[in-house]
Amino acid sequence: MQINYFDQADSRTIQIFGDLDAASAINLDKAIEQAVAQQKKKLLVDCTNLNYISSAGVGVFMSYIKEFEERNITLVLFGLSPKVRNVFQIVGLDTLLTIAATEQEARKKL
Repeated sequence: MQINYFDQADSRTIQIFGDLDAASAINLDKAIEQAVAQQKKKLLVDCTNLNYISSAGVGVFMSYIKEFEERNITLVLFGLSPKVRNVFQIVGLDTLLTIAATEQEARKKL
């Protein structure tokens, strides 16, 4: 898995490539943790090239839900494949996180 991120004034876009599993979830956690430390209030997660997500990957997103609410941080995921979106639906994260189809739609939700 590879993670790229791009910062703007108050936002960060995180791009995920490949498989998000137990071995690579730490890299996503670091990218999000760093954005929170830098007081980014808007986070976009580009899942267009995310092929697979394990429970460890899902756990990274779950671990930040309360902190994002407390810090007034908006997180929007976009570009999820049907397979990855199904994982979010099975664990109920599709009701706790904001998910958009495209980057344009995601930016509107920020």
